[in-house]
Amino acid sequence: MWWLIPIIGLLLGAYFGQYLNIEIPALMIKYLSIGIMAALDSVFGGVKALFERKYDSVLMLSGFFTNALLAAALAYIGDMLSIDLYYAAVFAFGVRLFSNLSLIRVYIIENQRIKKQQRRELREARRREREAGDHADGQNQDSLLGQDGVQDDPGFTQDDEYANDSQYIGDDGFTGYKAGNVWEAVQADIGHHDA
Repeated sequence: MWWLIPIIGLLLGAYFGQYLNIEIPALMIKYLSIGIMAALDSVFGGVKALFERKYDSVLMLSGFFTNALLAAALAYIGDMLSIDLYYAAVFAFGVRLFSNLSLIRVYIIENQRIKKQQRRELREARRREREAGDHADGQNQDSLLGQDGVQDDPGFTQDDEYANDSQYIGDDGFTGYKAGNVWEAVQADIGHHDA
């Protein structure tokens, strides 16, 4: 919402300038024009610095006052010498204004292109994830089908098959015993060795 403050200030300034009959003396017109150009130069420089991620309010304000004072001093000295020195300030501010404005335009266009490319890449990544998920679901369904074409229970293990037996052959090929039937297994093993 902070961006509304300059817009409100601009509207109020335009309103007061239009409807309040403030007479500006002819001698002050040069200084007013230089002040307006210094303000615009500072605003465009600040916007450019925002896009470059180098914005510093102290630098912007000090630049504004320094440039405005130098331009006013040139205009005053020119008036004293009967030379239009303020044209130098107007030319310098004009060059900087157009330069900053062109850089701001380039930054805006580049940011829009980058955002558009990122959105395109995000859509492509989501599409690939969906395709990979669909492919993985298809493989999982195929792997659940047994040799007889009937879907097996994915939670079914060899332990479940031998849950009622005390002895079973493990995945490694060795005979193992259920923990719940350890005493029976030991007795069976002893009986097996005796025979």
